[in-house]
Amino acid sequence: MQKQQITRRQFIGRTAAIAGGLALSPLAARAVGKKTAVDVVPLGKTGLKACRLSFGCGTSSGRVQEELGQDGFNRLIRYAYEQGITHFDIARSYRTHTMLGEAIKGLPREKLFIQTKMSGVPDKPLEDIDNYRKTYGVDYIDSLLVHCTITPNWEEERKRVMDAMAEAKDKKIILSHGVSCHSLPALKRSVELDWVDVHLVRVNPQGASMDTPRSDTWNAPSDESHVLAVLEQMKLMRQKGRGIIGMKIIGEGRFTNPEDREKSIRFAMQSGLVDCITIGFKNRAEIDEAIRRMNSALAEVA
Repeated sequence: MQKQQITRRQFIGRTAAIAGGLALSPLAARAVGKKTAVDVVPLGKTGLKACRLSFGCGTSSGRVQEELGQDGFNRLIRYAYEQGITHFDIARSYRTHTMLGEAIKGLPREKLFIQTKMSGVPDKPLEDIDNYRKTYGVDYIDSLLVHCTITPNWEEERKRVMDAMAEAKDKKIILSHGVSCHSLPALKRSVELDWVDVHLVRVNPQGASMDTPRSDTWNAPSDESHVLAVLEQMKLMRQKGRGIIGMKIIGEGRFTNPEDREKSIRFAMQSGLVDCITIGFKNRAEIDEAIRRMNSALAEVA
């Protein structure tokens, strides 16, 4: 953590020092062997690989992407794919749930990594999983998560869902299962459960929208102590070989200051605690910026 705490002057100096390399395209960077945002990397010890940068389809529950309209959403997804982004994060509760299938239609399935999420406790979760596949137009889902857990005993509450996901994994309808957490008690419990293959974790060094000890709300105010608590859990995940995907990298859209976005992306890329990160995009400029900032941060990693 100490390594990430730099002064404003140091921050600006380091940014300026690497500015000359920012024009290198993702494909050019990969060609010369540099680590890039669009590398396909191992997801912990799950045996799966995913693009380091994931296109998040759920900004404000997907409202931001939905407002693009289907054609606009299609174009943005295709633009992301052309830049090398092959990892897409979606959920049944997002407004874009029914839009993704058309957006990825015709793209080579073997190159895509699709992560989706199941909220609540549906009566027939296996049927829901089949409906997800039909909605996205795919034969299988790479990662399926129990969505937005808050309580410290969430595995008891979602047992029917977890059992269905395990069965679906056995049938190779899904390739991995895991959880997205929205409180520190839920996060700690998720680390203890061997069932979890993949964690979707809220993380940024500013502490915006981080998991906190409160389990009576999914978005309680957080501070530096909560950041440290989450990082400790992420270290345990890493020790157990879990796949770790960071979310809320842009503070749920709060980081309107470019320096905040730079700080958060740099931290995520240099912490050694995430395999991938997911960021919600609404235009091409945001995709270009995320790739550029990730590439520059990765260039400093030995």
